[in-house]
Amino acid sequence: MDETGVNLRAYFDRMEDEKMRQYDPSWSDQQVVEWDGNFRDDGNLMMFCCERDVEVDEYRQVLEECIKYRDLVRERLLG
Repeated sequence: MDETGVNLRAYFDRMEDEKMRQYDPSWSDQQVVEWDGNFRDDGNLMMFCCERDVEVDEYRQVLEECIKYRDLVRERLLG
């Protein structure tokens, strides 16, 4: 995993659980971009300290991994 992958996961770690739970995998790419609100006009996620751009496909993949992880640990974190 490169620096951008680490930063993307950290980006999702800071995302509120309520917002993350709103995500719907059936959304179009444009709906995902609008929902997040941090994509640039060129279609890439706006993040600092990145070696490369993050496009919507990678964003979705990592977001869905983070959602699965949170679903596994949510009760332990909130309990």
